Amino acid sequence: MKYIIIVPDGMADKKIEEMGDRTPMEYADLPAMDGLARAGETGTARTIPPDMSPGSDIANLSVMGYDPYKYHTGRSPLEAVSLGLELEEDDVVFRCNLVTLTNEQEYKERKMIDHSAGELRTQDSNILIDYLKADLETDDIRFFQGVSYRNIMVWNNGPTGTKLIPPHDILEKKIGP
Repeated sequence: MKYIIIVPDGMADKKIEEMGDRTPMEYADLPAMDGLARAGETGTARTIPPDMSPGSDIANLSVMGYDPYKYHTGRSPLEAVSLGLELEEDDVVFRCNLVTLTNEQEYKERKMIDHSAGELRTQDSNILIDYLKADLETDDIRFFQGVSYRNIMVWNNGPTGTKLIPPHDILEKKIGP
């Protein structure tokens, strides 16, 4: 028997008043998804261990049978592997997301208003990553083009144990703190 597992990652949303206080998924007309649900088996599964932060990186490791406690070190290494990057043992990998900020005069007062730079086209993102490469790349810090706003920075002998916050977790918040 063959199985297809559909993980509707990222589909949770907030209710919108203009949609009758329904979420976009509740509001949408989804005949194909409704048909799959009627013809198949549906259910829920806990893909995030109770003491880990919810995120698609942890959930997808779980769904694929990998123990997140053992294998999860963040989204960045997964993204680097998806780009085919060869990493050294002492490389620290960072997601280098391109984002949109407000334009207050004082930089630390700016707020993040879009964690995906408006779903930036890859060709436009590449121009910005090339700019970072030209101005900031060193023997120890390298930038790699990804897809759309998702890119990679690899720092050889870079910092470890640093607490980082994903951009989508600080929308509408000041970036200074």
